[in-house]
Amino acid sequence: MPPSQFKGTTEELIRNIQSNARRYLDLFATAIDAVLAEEPTLIELIPQIAHEDVVDVLVKHRLKNAQESMTSAGADDVQESQVKTLFPARLLRRYEVCFQPVSGMKAVPVRDVKAGDIGHLVKVRGICTRVSDVKPMVTVATYTCDVCGWEIYQEVNSKQFTPINKCPTAECQATSAGGALHMQSRGSKFVKYQEVRIQELPDQVPVGHIPRSITVVTRGQLTRLVIPGDVVTIGGIFVPTPYTGWQAMRAGLIADTYLDAQFIQQSKRGGRGLDALDSISPEMEAAVVAAAEDEDIYSKMARSLAPEIWGMEDVKKALLLQLVGGVTSKQEDGMRIRGDINILLLGDPGVAKSQLLKHVSKVAPRCVYTTGKGSSGVGLTAAILKDPVTGEMALEGGALVLADMGIACIDEFDKMEESDRTAIHEVMEQQTVSIAKAGITTTLNARTAILAAANPLYGRFKRVDKDPHLNMLKNINIPPALLSRFDLLFVLKDEPSTDNDMALARHVTYVHQHSEHPPLDFEPLSATLLRAYIANAQMMEPAVPPGLAGHIINSYVEMRADDLEASRATGGRGSLTPRQLLSILRLSQGLARLRFREEVAEEDVDEAIRLIQVSKARLMSPEEAAAAAGGSWKDRVWSIINEMLNESVQADGSMQLSMQDINRRVTRHGFSDKQLLQTIQDYADLGVVELNPSKTLLTITGT
Repeated sequence: MPPSQFKGTTEELIRNIQSNARRYLDLFATAIDAVLAEEPTLIELIPQIAHEDVVDVLVKHRLKNAQESMTSAGADDVQESQVKTLFPARLLRRYEVCFQPVSGMKAVPVRDVKAGDIGHLVKVRGICTRVSDVKPMVTVATYTCDVCGWEIYQEVNSKQFTPINKCPTAECQATSAGGALHMQSRGSKFVKYQEVRIQELPDQVPVGHIPRSITVVTRGQLTRLVIPGDVVTIGGIFVPTPYTGWQAMRAGLIADTYLDAQFIQQSKRGGRGLDALDSISPEMEAAVVAAAEDEDIYSKMARSLAPEIWGMEDVKKALLLQLVGGVTSKQEDGMRIRGDINILLLGDPGVAKSQLLKHVSKVAPRCVYTTGKGSSGVGLTAAILKDPVTGEMALEGGALVLADMGIACIDEFDKMEESDRTAIHEVMEQQTVSIAKAGITTTLNARTAILAAANPLYGRFKRVDKDPHLNMLKNINIPPALLSRFDLLFVLKDEPSTDNDMALARHVTYVHQHSEHPPLDFEPLSATLLRAYIANAQMMEPAVPPGLAGHIINSYVEMRADDLEASRATGGRGSLTPRQLLSILRLSQGLARLRFREEVAEEDVDEAIRLIQVSKARLMSPEEAAAAAGGSWKDRVWSIINEMLNESVQADGSMQLSMQDINRRVTRHGFSDKQLLQTIQDYADLGVVELNPSKTLLTITGT
C-alpha cells in the first residue's frame, strides 16, 4: 500500500473500530487465528501456554480417533491442523483481544454516556464503589455423547444459554433414542468474570442530582485490578442487555446497559503525589518551580485558600498542611503510623465553617463531602449488600473508604448519632475499617484525613456553672476519646468587636458588590496551581534529623507542663495527650514538604508547635489563661521574656535577646506577634527595655 494512503486508511480504521468495536473484536481474533495457523512458531510467544492443557488433550484424542478411522478405511493420515478445524476457534485461543483507546481520547463522566454511544468504544472516569467476587464464566461448553463418545461443543455468547440434550452426529441421529449428552466441565473453557460498579466523581455531580453509576464487566486479565475507593479510567464497549424472565415483563422495551471493559487505568491510585492529577503541563510545572522559590510561599498559599473568607490565617495554614499531609511510616513489625492530619473546626453559627469545608473539597485532588445528620455509621464505613449477580453478600465502601488517601469533610459533626460517631474511631487513628457482619470478616483501607465542623453544645459558646472563665470542655458535645484523635481543634468564636466587625463588614460587602475577594498584596494562587503544587510536595518524604530530637522532646515536655499548670489553675484536667507529640511531627513534615526539603528544620517544628498552641489557646484565650494563672496576658508575655533573659545571663552573661528567638518562644505559647510588640512597647515606655531600629535586637536596661 502506498504511504500516502496508509495514514488515511489507519484513521478510517480507528473510527470504524470506535463505532463498531464488538464486531472488530471478532475480526481481529479471526485474523490472528489465521496468522497463527500459517506461522505455528508464533504461538510460542504466548507465555500462558507453556504447559499442556485440556484443549491439547482433546486435540490429541480426536487426532488419534480420526487417524484410526482413516487407517481402517485405507485413507491417508490426518494432520493435526485438519483436526483443529473441528474445534470452535474460541476454544483454541490462548490470547485475549482488547482495544485500548487512543491516547488523545478524553475520559468522559458517566453522565455523558448516552444512548447514541451504544456499540461504541467509550472512555469513562469514575470512582469504584463495589467489586464482586471473581467467578468462572463458561464461553465454550463441551458435551460428551454416551453412545458414540464424540465431543460436542457449544459457544456461549451471553449470560444465559440452553444446553444441548441430543447428540447431533449421524450415528446417533440414525437411532430412534439418540445419544444423551453430558457436559464436561474439564473440557469446557471458562474465563474469569468480575463485575465492577463505578460512580461519578463528586465534582462531576450537578447540585441536587443523584450520582449516576454504571456496571463494568471485566474478564480475564482485567479482573482484580480495582478495589472499592479507587478512581479509575475505563475504556470499554457500551453494550445493552435485555431483561429476562419476570423483569422483562415489567421493563417492557427498556434494556439495561453495561460497559464491557477493554482497558483499565488507575487514574488516581492512592490520590497522593503526581498520581493525584491526570497530567501536569510544562507551564504548570514552571509555575510550581517559580512558586517554590518564594520564601513566603507558606503564608501566600494559606491566604489563597478561600480568599473570600475574612481572616482566620492560622486556620487556613492548618488546612493547607492537612492538604499536604505528613509522612506515613510503616515499621518493620508491621505497625503503621499515620501521616494524615485530622482537624476539627468548632465554632458559633455564621463563622464560615461550612464554606471552608466546601473550599477544601474543591481544592483537594480527592475528597468526599458529607454531613453528620445525613450520614449513618454504615454510610461512612461500609455496607453489606446482596450481590445482584451471584446473590452472595458483598461489601460496598462508604464515604470514608471512598475517600481513601484523600480528605473526608464531615459537616455538622456534632449532629451525628452516638452509635454512628463511634464508627470512625478506628478510621481516625488506625485508618482502617474492620467489618465482621453476615459471615464477612475483612478490613478495608480508609487512609483519609478527617476535616470536621461542629457547633457548640448550646448552639453558641456560653459560660457554665458560673465559671469566671469559659469552660470549653462543657461546651463540646464530643467524647474526649474522639476529641483526642484530632491533631488540631480550632475554636471560632463570634465575639463582638468594633474593629473586627467593621473589617468583616467591609470585606463581605466588597465580595457581594464585586463578586470577588478584595485585592490582596500579592497575586493569589489559583486552585489548579495549588493542586499541582501540593501534588509535587507530596512526592517528598522528609525525615526528622537526630539533632532535632532534643528540641522536639523539650518542647513537648514544656507544653505538657504548661497544660498541667493551666488545668490546675482552673480546677480541671489537662487536655494535652501524647498524641500531640505525633501531631508535632506530622505538621513539621507537612511544612518541610511545602518547602521541598529532605529534612525537617527547626523552624518547621516551631511553627508546628505554634499552631498547636494557637489551637489549644482557643480553648481558653491567652487573656483567660493568664488570668487563671493570676495575672494579665502582658504579665505572661513578660514572664516568658524574663525566663529567656535568665537563660541568656546564665549562658554567656548577655543582656540582649534576639527578637527572632523571642517571637518564636512567645508564639509557641499561643500569643500573637501583635501582643508581643504591644508588651515590648509598654515596657519600653517605662524604660525597662530598648528595641533597636531594625527591630531585631532587644536590650534589657532595667527591671
